[in-house]
This record gives sequence, C-alpha cells and structure tokens, in this order.
Amino acid sequence: MEDEEQLRSFMFLMTYLLLKRRRDVTSADAQRRSEIQRRIRHRQYFFQRQRRMLMMMIAGGIRSNVRIRTRPWTTTPSTDWWERVVMTEFQPSDWLDKFRMSRETFFYLCEKLRPRLARQDTSFRLALPVEKRVAVALWRLASNIEYRTISTLFGVGKSTVCRCVRDMCHAIVALLSSTYLRSPNEQELEDSAQLFLSHWGFPHCVAALTTLHTAIITPSNNASDYANPAGWLSVLSQVAVSGRGQFWDVCASFPGGTDPADIFQNSSLWATAAEGGLSPAHPPVFMGNPLRYVLLGEPCYPLQSWLMKAYPEEKGRRASHAGLAEPQRLFNRGLARGLRVAEEALLRLRARWQCLSKRNDCGLDVVPTMILACCILHNVCESHGDDFKTEWQVEVSEAESPQPGHKLLLPTSTDQSHAEEVRQLFCDYFEQHNN
Repeated sequence: MEDEEQLRSFMFLMTYLLLKRRRDVTSADAQRRSEIQRRIRHRQYFFQRQRRMLMMMIAGGIRSNVRIRTRPWTTTPSTDWWERVVMTEFQPSDWLDKFRMSRETFFYLCEKLRPRLARQDTSFRLALPVEKRVAVALWRLASNIEYRTISTLFGVGKSTVCRCVRDMCHAIVALLSSTYLRSPNEQELEDSAQLFLSHWGFPHCVAALTTLHTAIITPSNNASDYANPAGWLSVLSQVAVSGRGQFWDVCASFPGGTDPADIFQNSSLWATAAEGGLSPAHPPVFMGNPLRYVLLGEPCYPLQSWLMKAYPEEKGRRASHAGLAEPQRLFNRGLARGLRVAEEALLRLRARWQCLSKRNDCGLDVVPTMILACCILHNVCESHGDDFKTEWQVEVSEAESPQPGHKLLLPTSTDQSHAEEVRQLFCDYFEQHNN
C-alpha cells in the first residue's frame, strides 16, 4: 500500500511539473511573438516616416524650380540664392558688401575653421556645408539684422542661424587666437614703434590702449552694473592696438559700469608690460637714455613708466591758460595724435562688424566671445589687405549708441613716482622737435 501511495504522489508531482513547464513555454512563445510584432510595427512606422520626408523634399524641390523661373534673384529661394548667386555670380564688391571680406579671405577662413565646424550628414537631413555656416555667421556679424531675416535668406531655421553664429565665434577664438591675437615678438615691436613715429608722430611707442562699449539688451541680473557713463547698457572691452591698427590684446565681458583702470590693472597685459615683456631684452635708447617701449593710454589709466597719459587740463579754460607749460601742451597734442590709431582701429572694427556698433540682442554668454571673434576677424582682414569701404563709417556714425568718453583724472596713488621723469623725457622730445 505504501508503495502505491508513494507512486501516486510521484505521478501527481510529475504531472504538475509538466503542466507548469508547458505554461512557461507557452508564455515565453507569446512574449516572443509580441516582441516580433512590436518591432515590425516600429520598422513600418520608421519607413513610412522616411517616405513622407522624401516626398516633402521632392515636392519642395519642384516648387523651388517653379519659383526660380518666375522671380528675380533677390527673391529666389534661399538654397538657389546661396548655391547659384553667391557661389557663382557674386562680384568682388558683393563679397565686401555682404561678408566684409574678399572671396579669397572667406575661403581661407573656411579652411581654418573646418576642423571645428564640419558636421556629418544624418539619416534625416544633410549637414550644412562649412562655407554656408560661415556665411550665415558673417552675415549676422556684419549686419546685425534679425535671425528671422537671415533664416529666410539662407533657407535655414532661426535656431540654426543662432547656432552657426555661436559655433563660428567659438571656433575663431579657439583656432585663430594664437595666430591673430597674441603678444608681439621683438621684430613686431620694432615695426610698431617705427609706424607710431612715422604715421602718428609719437616716438618710442608700440601700442595704444582704449575701451570699447558694446550695447546690449537688458540682462536678467544686475542690470545697473552694465550702465556706462553715457547711461545706456553695455559690455566693456579693453583693447591694445599696434601701429598697424591691429589688435594685440583684448579683454572683453566686463559690465559697462566697470572702471577701465580696474580692468587694466587685473589684466595679463598689465603684468606683461610691467615685467618688460613689451620691450626688447636690451631697452633701446631714447633721448640719450635706455628706455623700455611705452604704451599710450586714456586719461582714466594710472601713469606708469611704461604707460603714458595726458597731463590733466583745467576745464572751462583755453589750453594756453590751463596751467600747463608749453612742453606739456605739446606732449598732450602728440599723445592725442598717437591715440588716434586706436580710435581709427575701433571705428574700422565697428564699421566692418556692425554687431558691435548697434545694440546686440545676443545673450551675455555669447557677446564676449563675439567681440573677441570680431577683433580676430578684423586682424585677418587687415593682414590680408582686404579693402575697407568708407561708406561703412557713415553707418557707424548713425548708430544708436555712440561711444562714451572717460574723464581726465588727476594723479592718483597708483601712479608711479618715477613715471613723471619718463613723461618729462617725451616733453623734452616734443619741445625739441617743435623748435
């Protein structure tokens, strides 16, 4: 009896296990069939979407061909305008007007930026060529017109225009700064000193310092810090300009209400010049004394043995009765002539890239990089000898945000005591040449 009972229990257990195994196999098969059907539906949806996109592209091409035959080139579709008009029909004057540089410089720039701007095609769209990305960004920098207008012109989305501008500015700063925005070597220092003497009449000088205010939209935080002396909101930049009218050093991104002297004293240019980095190892002789090359600065900067600024003159009185001796007045006039190289460089910069002369509606995270990129592009165009059209300056003079001036400050505690002796040497020079 016991054997039969054990056999019956064993048979029951085996039957249960077999039934459970059968249910598991059936459930696994059902799940596998469900997954296969889900993948089939997903693949069908994917292919249908690709087919719809292809049909839209074909339909868009047909409509474009129709419009090409019925409209003048100024209103042709954007793709045709770029591929046919710009790339094949633009004359040299057109390249200067629209892109502010020659055709040769444009393609030189594209090749230099290609490592950072080239993109791969995807299954859904073709990547914009590097040349078109650069053209979109240059059009924005040169004209400062709305993204929507550029979007319509080039046949790309507004977000694409914004991305092209941002990417190109970052690429220019990353790839071209070491070549076009760097400290000069000894030969370049000597050349700049010769140009300051021959073109601007100021001796023993290699660079002029000045400031640039770029108008911005109201920031979300600390808006009052960006109000400059003229009362409008801006980002303040400090630039050093060589005798060739090119930028050697640029410090951007400071609020418009910042004291320029604070920017300069905390910049790498201050440390380099104070340590003699802007003069040969053996200082050249000036007025019978070995003297390092000097910089010329605005009245707001502190007087240093290597940084000359004007003697303060009393307001409201004629220069001949301002309490200054004749050599000091001659020095002030000579320094004003020397500073003109920086004024003209900034004028050419703002005239060529009008995003710096009109109110810039980009975010504060983009504006400083844009300023640096424009300064580098200025150096690229100047070094390649690209023409500069005088009518561009008229547009700058009509800009809504003229540059504010800085006050002529009295001597301060930051002035070097022996710097006055150096300034007196320049007074003697101008008096000697005046006689």
